[in-house]
Amino acid sequence: MMLDSGGYAATVTEAADAVAAAERAGYDGSWVAETQIDPFLGIAVAAGRTERIDLVTGIAVAFARNPMTVAVQANDLQLLSGGRFVLGLGSQIKPHITKRFGMPWSAPAARMREFVLAVRAIWSAFETGDRLRFLGEFYTHTLMTPFFNPGPNPHGNPKVYLAAVGERMTEVAGEVADGMLCHGFSTERYLREVTLPALGRGLAKAGKTLDGFDISGPSFVASGSNDEELSKAVAEVRRQIAFYGSTPAYRGVLELHGWGALQDDLNALSKRGQWDQMDALIDDEVLNTFAVVGNPAAAAAEIKRRYGDVATRMTVTPPVAAALRDAD
Repeated sequence: MMLDSGGYAATVTEAADAVAAAERAGYDGSWVAETQIDPFLGIAVAAGRTERIDLVTGIAVAFARNPMTVAVQANDLQLLSGGRFVLGLGSQIKPHITKRFGMPWSAPAARMREFVLAVRAIWSAFETGDRLRFLGEFYTHTLMTPFFNPGPNPHGNPKVYLAAVGERMTEVAGEVADGMLCHGFSTERYLREVTLPALGRGLAKAGKTLDGFDISGPSFVASGSNDEELSKAVAEVRRQIAFYGSTPAYRGVLELHGWGALQDDLNALSKRGQWDQMDALIDDEVLNTFAVVGNPAAAAAEIKRRYGDVATRMTVTPPVAAALRDAD
């Protein structure tokens, strides 16, 4: 299992510093999220400060962009990093796409499938020089003159990871991506009973198997070396679970465990702007179902128990990463 670091940076400099620190600490990969910064820019700066570590957008919002801009940015970062870039894409949810980015929203799974296929078609045109002719329902790309074609990338095309929670998007990940990013708002039961079967159906459509397919496992981890550190970590994870649990798109995970009513309550509080009251609804049963909780050694052991036979990579904190390596 590869071990990655990740987090939410407030500035590009902060993101690049975190990636460089992760490489020094021995991590295999580092994720730059699209929250307050552009993840592509954060990775561009980080590429110049690192030599070995995988550089992953975790995630870049696909529907805020178009396949051509993403294909060019990803190609640039693959070249800049010497072949260490991984294009992690996600759909986000409808309100953010339509209200924050002012972009269209429809049939997210079908649109994402086409988005990834369009990116691959553009990369193929770069590589071969053949005519670009991608005619889809959502995206059309039919012009690539030599002046705008960067040519083949000496490091090959980046891997594409797709973030998914629902069954349809998970099937798309299996069909068109090289790996899947399991959302932190998932559980071991959901992964085994819903995610893996859907992923298998998508892989079968493309004539693929799990061999060589990367799965980044769910990664809510609350850990600390003492009671104070652990208490702070638990409080933060409760807030994260409450935030994601308020989103209707993730209701299916709660319903699998019989907690559909919790989603109603969390959503109602979010609509009233009562964000600080939401984490109180996340009791210990919900917390421990979604998150791995404990000191570094205990957390490492539980991560291996839950996901060791499935995940090819995990995003973890430094003490937990060290415990996982010691366990190996």
